Amino acid sequence: MSRYNGAMKPVIIFRHAANEGPGTIESFLIKKNIPYTIVKIDQGASPITDIKRCSGLVFMGGPMSVNDDLPWIPGSLALIQAALATQLPVMGVCLGGQLIAKAMGAVISQNPLPEFGWLPVTAVKTAENVKSRDWLGNIPAKFDAFHWHGETFTLPADAIPLLTSEACANQAFISGNSIAMQCHIEMNEALVRDWAANNTDLPPPAATIQTRETMVTNLNQRLASLQTVANNLFSRWAVGLNK
Repeated sequence: MSRYNGAMKPVIIFRHAANEGPGTIESFLIKKNIPYTIVKIDQGASPITDIKRCSGLVFMGGPMSVNDDLPWIPGSLALIQAALATQLPVMGVCLGGQLIAKAMGAVISQNPLPEFGWLPVTAVKTAENVKSRDWLGNIPAKFDAFHWHGETFTLPADAIPLLTSEACANQAFISGNSIAMQCHIEMNEALVRDWAANNTDLPPPAATIQTRETMVTNLNQRLASLQTVANNLFSRWAVGLNK
C-alpha cells in the first residue's frame, strides 16, 4: 500500500502482523499530506536497504520477539542503525520500539509483569531535560495508554527516557529525531476492538492485565484522550522528516 503526494519521499512503514497496522499513525500522515508506503513483512516483503528512498521509518508491533531467529530482523536492525547515524527519523511501537532499542545496543527481555489493556504511563519530564520537554509539550503528566506486551527493553546509551509506568520502567525514549515506544499510542477503535476480541495471547486477568470487556469500556473517551498524546508525539517526530 502506498500514498504519494509527489512533493517528498515517503515514510516507510513496516508491518509485522496483519492486525497490527499503523492505526492513527496512518491517519496522521494522511491529514498532514505526508506520503507513505506500508511494507508488509507479514506477507513476505523484505525491508528496504537504502534509506535514501525515504523521509522516515516506522516499525509497528507484532507477536514475535526481536530475539527470535527471523530472516528479516538483521536487515531491520541494520536499516535502523543507518537511519540513526544520519538523523533520519525512526519511530517504533512495541516490537518496533524494541527493534530500535536493540539496534542501539540495548537488551530485550521479559518484563517483570506483562501489560495488557489500558494502563497509566507517566511522562518523564524534568526541568533540566530540554529535549524531553520539547517532545512532551503539553502531554499530561499521567495518561492511559494501550498495552499488549510481555517483553521490554533496557534504556540504550545516550537515549533520553520519555515515558515510564509502574510495571515497566522504560515505556518510551528518544534519540535525536527518533522515538521508541513500548506502549501503543497508535490505537483506533478498530484496532482495540479487534485485539480485544481476537488476539489469542491474552493471559488471565491480573493487576496489569485487563479483561477483554474492560478494554472496550468507555472506548471513545479513552481514544480521544490518547489521540491528544499521539498528535503531540507524531507532530514532533514529523518535524525531522526530510521534506
